[in-house]
Amino acid sequence: MKIETFFMIHTVAIQGARGSFHHIVSREFFNTPVDVIECMTFDRVVDALINNECEAAIMALENSIAGSIIPNYALIDDYALRIVGEHYLDIQHNLMALPGQRIEDIEEVYSHPMALLQCKAFFKDYPHIKLVEDKDTAEVAERIQKKKLAKTGAIASVMAAEIFELEVLAHSIQTIKHNETRFVIVERQSNVEQNESNKASIKFEADHKRGSLATLLNVMSDCKLNLTKIQSLPIIKTPWKYAFFVDVTFDAYEDFAKAKSIIEIMGQSFKVLGEYKNAKL
Repeated sequence: MKIETFFMIHTVAIQGARGSFHHIVSREFFNTPVDVIECMTFDRVVDALINNECEAAIMALENSIAGSIIPNYALIDDYALRIVGEHYLDIQHNLMALPGQRIEDIEEVYSHPMALLQCKAFFKDYPHIKLVEDKDTAEVAERIQKKKLAKTGAIASVMAAEIFELEVLAHSIQTIKHNETRFVIVERQSNVEQNESNKASIKFEADHKRGSLATLLNVMSDCKLNLTKIQSLPIIKTPWKYAFFVDVTFDAYEDFAKAKSIIEIMGQSFKVLGEYKNAKL
């Protein structure tokens, strides 16, 4: 869903090459065209943002099939980034190759490990094809086009096929057809007006006492917050202690403000990671 940005975003860091799913999000989320910095790792995405190479970055945070991308929670937390928006993208995996190739001609298919896993069932009908893990879906498509790699396929988006002039041999080959990924847009600081926010991401730690986590969750319920996500991460320096990353939605910002003030007192290491608009409305 496109939004009206509060100031002009010119450049955005994305994980992956042109034609990647992050690139698609950059086109769908922002109301004006943006330039993208292509990064092969999420660490590089964060570096681009904190080094002022861009005004914002896009990071996948969870998938409806594979679950949470836990290292990205840690990156957002460790570098004190602010989540200013979210976008849900229907992930459609497609098999593509140089024009004129047939599936029977393909000997190897390269793609990101997650894409290969989500399409594994499709290739049971083609036992002659070897599946090879690679770093990025769209980057493989680009490599096939640049090096004119015959008998080689990629699993990537339709946009990647269009950009790199490849032919789609099979559409939507993922096993589970409804495959959605939630992306977040992060900045060094938030520019979203509080009164326009109806969703927030927070982080806190809970005491090693019976009912301590339940008490904090009850505060959210009592303050009319709807908990949409809870994710625990181990605290590296304190074995067997966990931090909790929680997403909540609310009808009135005053309800969130009240809950925030209580959790700040009752919880440990409380932090607001972002306040933004709920993209699932």
